[in-house]
Amino acid sequence: MLHGIDGVDLVSFRVLGGAVLFWLTSFFTPRQHVPVRDIFLMAGAGLFALVLNQCSYTIGLSLTSPSNSSIMTTSMPIFAMILSFLILKEPITWKKAIGVMLGCSGAIIIILTSASASNVKVGNIWGDLLCITAQMSFALYLSLFKPLVARYSLFTLNKWMFTWASVFIWPFTFTHVADIDFAHVPALTWWETAYVVFFGTYLAYICMMIGQKSLRPTVVSVYNYIQPIVAVTVSILAGLAILKPSQAVAAILVFTGVWLVVKSRAKEHVKN
Repeated sequence: MLHGIDGVDLVSFRVLGGAVLFWLTSFFTPRQHVPVRDIFLMAGAGLFALVLNQCSYTIGLSLTSPSNSSIMTTSMPIFAMILSFLILKEPITWKKAIGVMLGCSGAIIIILTSASASNVKVGNIWGDLLCITAQMSFALYLSLFKPLVARYSLFTLNKWMFTWASVFIWPFTFTHVADIDFAHVPALTWWETAYVVFFGTYLAYICMMIGQKSLRPTVVSVYNYIQPIVAVTVSILAGLAILKPSQAVAAILVFTGVWLVVKSRAKEHVKN
């Protein structure tokens, strides 16, 4: 996003590329009948899981540091727990409450650090807020559309969700994408964009959904921490980010908060 295309362009390519790839794959997988009512429900799922999630995260990433954005991605279970309490009336244990307080404290520290930062490598408050919005949006998707997700295979679900996301996004971004100076965008940028579409979107969504269905929440939560660890390390080594002590403390608070929330939910899952 630093060499010819920006966050709006990238998210446009992601949803359209994802739609094409999942439709092509669906021709080689068992077909499922999807009633018209569920097709329209998938529009709502696509709005929260892809449009708001991907737009907020990708544009937020273009504004803030990779380390901040990756730390924010681990906060999703906290928002999922809060929304489950508000929407599904799931009880909140003391571990969950402490986890929420720790996680929110960490997020606030990151945002305040970004607000006072003069270097984008430290962070950007608007980028951080967009990354948090992305996690809240995906958590809302999980809370509202859980029964819908359970009824269909990942290919059926994703082909319709990515299609709806393309319908929602492209009318507003088409002119923006058309204004790209295609002749002067380096070939490497297009290869990187293709990598994001195929590996960071198509394969990532397949692996994520298979993992969520196959593994216990506690195991999934362990892998959630790999992304920020890798992202922070690589971004610092590549000179794309600077990790201040306050941000390291904030990351520990977020990680600890998420761990408490996921651990508490996992015990309830085992009991049920």
